[in-house]
Amino acid sequence: MDTEALRSFVRAAELGQFRTAADELGVTQQAISKRIAGLERELEVRLFTRTARGVELTRDGHTFLPHARGVVASVERALTAVRPGARTLRIDVLGLRTAQAVILHEYWRSRPGSRIDVVTLKVTDPWEAVAAVAAGEVDATFRTVTDPAGLPPGIRMRHAFDSPVELLVGPKHPLAGAVSLTPRQLRKHRIWVPGIAPGSEWADFYDQLVTEFDLRVDAAGPHFGDEVLLDVLAESGDVATLVGARDRYVWPEHQDLRRIPIASPSLAYPVSLILPSTHPHPELRGVLAHFASLPRLPEDTWVPSWATRP
Repeated sequence: MDTEALRSFVRAAELGQFRTAADELGVTQQAISKRIAGLERELEVRLFTRTARGVELTRDGHTFLPHARGVVASVERALTAVRPGARTLRIDVLGLRTAQAVILHEYWRSRPGSRIDVVTLKVTDPWEAVAAVAAGEVDATFRTVTDPAGLPPGIRMRHAFDSPVELLVGPKHPLAGAVSLTPRQLRKHRIWVPGIAPGSEWADFYDQLVTEFDLRVDAAGPHFGDEVLLDVLAESGDVATLVGARDRYVWPEHQDLRRIPIASPSLAYPVSLILPSTHPHPELRGVLAHFASLPRLPEDTWVPSWATRP
């Protein structure tokens, strides 16, 4: 199948006009029309209908579009793979204060010539992030799917690092004076984690945590931001939350919040990286090597059942 015809189809579908797609691709409108006509003959379906404003996808066109995008993205990755440094690594993190972003920053500081664009996709469903990798919108994403067998062809998930979990409490909380805590000591204490998205990997992580250690995790209410959560913790004598040990939280000195390590066993969220199986961005080799150099957690560290391993 002609990849230039696929590229023309994708851009025409996204822009809604053959002429605009032709200008962007540096060809004539007639060339775009011939490419798409040839594609329609090969597929034996109509991909577009003409409108007063340009063109619109048919039902078959809508069905074909994500597959065409995937092929075009794969070709782009293949070309980039033999031109190291030609394109900036675009990688999705859950948030700019998360351990993922912190460790990527450490990597960049160790290799300041690296070209990395750290983005946060505005999606809660990890499968939407998977689709973004498959479509070439990002080169990799720090998301986890609990059923990796369901990943589309050409996409894989691999272990990045384990992120240890700590308890965060205010000065009035009964556990505020502890130097370290066991999961057993957290029982019966309210652990407030607002805004857990149903169906997300985080939701399943907390479900398994509750089942394994008989904890009281409360996901009630929307998440109005870290500042609101920290305000509640600072004033409360019975509310705590769980945070990643490497996550970056900043609060005013007067709040006097306490981060308390959890041990015997330690608890950790296994951070995974989803990326193309073939022709991944060349910079990912260095990123993955940096992850492999991070200190390992104790052997008895608890992780959920779907955790990927190094």
